[in-house]
Amino acid sequence: MSRVRVIHGWTQLAERDRGAAVAMGNFDGVHRGHQKVIGLAAEAARELGAPLGVITLDPHPRVFHRPDQPAFRLMKPDQQARALEALGVDILYVLPYAELADITDREFATRVLHEGLGARHVALGFDNSFGKDRTGTPDTMRQYGEELGFGVSVAQEVVDRDGEKFSSTSIREALRDGHPEEAARILGRPFAIEGVVVRGRQLGRKLGYPTANVALADYVVPKYGVYATRTRLPDGRKLPGVANIGVNPTIDGTIDPRLEVWLFDFDEDIYDQIIETDLIAFLRPEAKFAGLDEMTVQVLKDATEARRILGA
Repeated sequence: MSRVRVIHGWTQLAERDRGAAVAMGNFDGVHRGHQKVIGLAAEAARELGAPLGVITLDPHPRVFHRPDQPAFRLMKPDQQARALEALGVDILYVLPYAELADITDREFATRVLHEGLGARHVALGFDNSFGKDRTGTPDTMRQYGEELGFGVSVAQEVVDRDGEKFSSTSIREALRDGHPEEAARILGRPFAIEGVVVRGRQLGRKLGYPTANVALADYVVPKYGVYATRTRLPDGRKLPGVANIGVNPTIDGTIDPRLEVWLFDFDEDIYDQIIETDLIAFLRPEAKFAGLDEMTVQVLKDATEARRILGA
């Protein structure tokens, strides 16, 4: 369990939860660009002797304004908290976006950052916008910082060797195109799907390759297909495996895509437990086979290739 203190809202906070140096953004993925912003806040926190905080919004503005859009999240809240803890974050402020959507950028700086959180320093990205109609910019934040008495630092664009910006959008595109290695390069770690293991048809067990089934829920949907994977169990063990993401068209199919992962050399009951599966490499697209025998032959080939990639 993460040791980051998660604070919902910005009013009537305990004194220990105020006065932080904060990084501001959505931080979906906590990728290498986000880490730059958090690093600036961490530097200020050290200089000020203040806690290191991160501000996020719930729900994500995209969900609030466009609820009918396809799922796009790169991580669940507990995954985000663990990633932030690894960066030394002390406090995660989760602000209710519905209460903030219509306040001006000045009101946000004054009521939320200054009066509510008592922020001593604010770090944000070069392209960050805030306030109603996204009128707030890094320049206006600097102005409010001077007026209200908090420091401001702005992270410049983080790019790869080819000059491409590290962004959550790029990660989603890489996953949808079947390039988990590219997503991992931007994230700084593999993309991981976390969820409760649910009961399926248990057909895989009968065929010799039992799978743990996890719903994709609000995650961005990676390219349908087969992946080499590593899965963390609740007790900390990390197991190699091979997984299918999709709707399983050979066996009648499912309405909603899901992750079905075969954990190698493992035969324990983990139903109703939460597991987290890293996507390491894309092996092939999802396919509809003529029958179970043909499917089993291919699954065993996939497992051999996954073991080779993973060194398992």
